[in-house]
Amino acid sequence: MSDPETHFGYQRVSEREKAARVRGVFDSVAGRYDLMNDLMSLGMHRLWKRIAVFIAGARPGDRVLDLAGGSGDLTRLLSRDVGAQGEVVILDINRSMLDVGRDRLLDAGALDNVRFVQADAEALPFPDRSFNLITMAFGLRNVTRKERALAEMYRVLKPSGTAQVLEFSQVSSPVLSKIYDAYSFKLLPRLGQLIAKDEASYRYLAESIRMHPPQEELAAMMRAAGLERCRYLNLLGGVVALHSGMRL
Repeated sequence: MSDPETHFGYQRVSEREKAARVRGVFDSVAGRYDLMNDLMSLGMHRLWKRIAVFIAGARPGDRVLDLAGGSGDLTRLLSRDVGAQGEVVILDINRSMLDVGRDRLLDAGALDNVRFVQADAEALPFPDRSFNLITMAFGLRNVTRKERALAEMYRVLKPSGTAQVLEFSQVSSPVLSKIYDAYSFKLLPRLGQLIAKDEASYRYLAESIRMHPPQEELAAMMRAAGLERCRYLNLLGGVVALHSGMRL
């Protein structure tokens, strides 16, 4: 049987090729990932992540899974919330990103209750009902089969637990949308070339945002995966949306 097709940015590729290309993107940008995030969002990505962690409300003793945890921004905040009796598992499919996260968390003194796992979000290596909270920040749009990742989130979530997805989404204002498009497709690739020496990867990132399901569609996908009380909060006019759902 032929490998099914999916999208890599605006291109149509096989699912296997997409996984390899996404891996290549993050291998390429890992060393400058945080600097580029600060430049791309004018530092606002840190505020968005803090909002997500605050709303998530992790409690002392909780077991938390930070999917596509990358450089460890959410893990560092969550590790403080769960305390010495809790645990944060930071999972990423990309070894380069996990290495960056390990170094940053070591520098922050936040490794005592953190565990690192390299794995695919579509096939989580954990038993059913393992986590009180699952977070995923700016990672879902890079997953080949998003419905599988959402189903896996539901599977490993404990009853009364929350799954949270922070992701770029659909801008609500036509005026803001035009400004955002000009920034994404003209300035962002140039920044990628100047700072990370990789224009193509940042052009893909801009395209991947446009191909990601908009707010209502993603909420419907979360419900289809079994999650309930699904809702979302638009940030910066929908540039970013924070989705959440519960396993009841």
